[in-house]
Amino acid sequence: MVGAGAEGAVADRSAAETILRLANVESAYGPIKAIRGVSLAVRTGEIVTVLGSNGAGKTTILKTISGIIDPRKGSVEYAGEAITALDPSLIVRKGLVHVPEGREVFPLLSVHDNLLMGAYTRTDRDAVARDMEMVFGYFPILEERQRQQAGLLSGGQQQMLAISRALMADPRLMLLDEPSLGLSPKLTKEIFEIVVRINRERGTTMLLVEQNANMALNAADHGYVLENGRIVMEDSCARLREKEDIREFYLGMKEAGARGERRWKKKKTWR
Repeated sequence: MVGAGAEGAVADRSAAETILRLANVESAYGPIKAIRGVSLAVRTGEIVTVLGSNGAGKTTILKTISGIIDPRKGSVEYAGEAITALDPSLIVRKGLVHVPEGREVFPLLSVHDNLLMGAYTRTDRDAVARDMEMVFGYFPILEERQRQQAGLLSGGQQQMLAISRALMADPRLMLLDEPSLGLSPKLTKEIFEIVVRINRERGTTMLLVEQNANMALNAADHGYVLENGRIVMEDSCARLREKEDIREFYLGMKEAGARGERRWKKKKTWR
């Protein structure tokens, strides 16, 4: 896989335009707060990842950005414009597209029609046709199966279709929620390599939520760590990979204690 980190497309974050900014965002499901005072920034051309365990609030962040959930507090700004609680269909038209967890393709539609659904906001037919060829270049299996019902594809092929459908909207920013979920290591590697290619070749900015910390840190430029709905750490992915807590709790690289024993229950300190 192509490593990103400090050597990624955006070497100096401070010099790049901020395309997405969350400020003190709080979202909840009924009485249960899912994210608490989350602030983060994504700069144009970057892949930014949010790491965290199940239930940490990663998916809620993406749903809040894309308008599926209205935040109770805080603000979401995209391309210099406030989009807090804006209707999701309007957010898509502005060039911000969400690839949801679990893929959620239209199972009874063909692969081809699923891709056209991604382009439903567009009127530039010639460019849509070119983008269809572009996604087939990234995922040749979709061209082979473009007349097949999407529900009959394998899990990995459905993930390829979900990413391709988002690309058909010609997005400036893509939100990717757990693209490796349920996939084999081989398919996961393939998906992440293509995600990096799309970012590098097309300049598509990406905010990636992923439990596979090793893959995410190798693909992304900058990372945030989310615990119990709060951001507890952020840094370049190159530096995050070297932090002791990240290595131990997310990469499974435990160091021996003073007596040569593994520190299985060491408390996180987020140094």
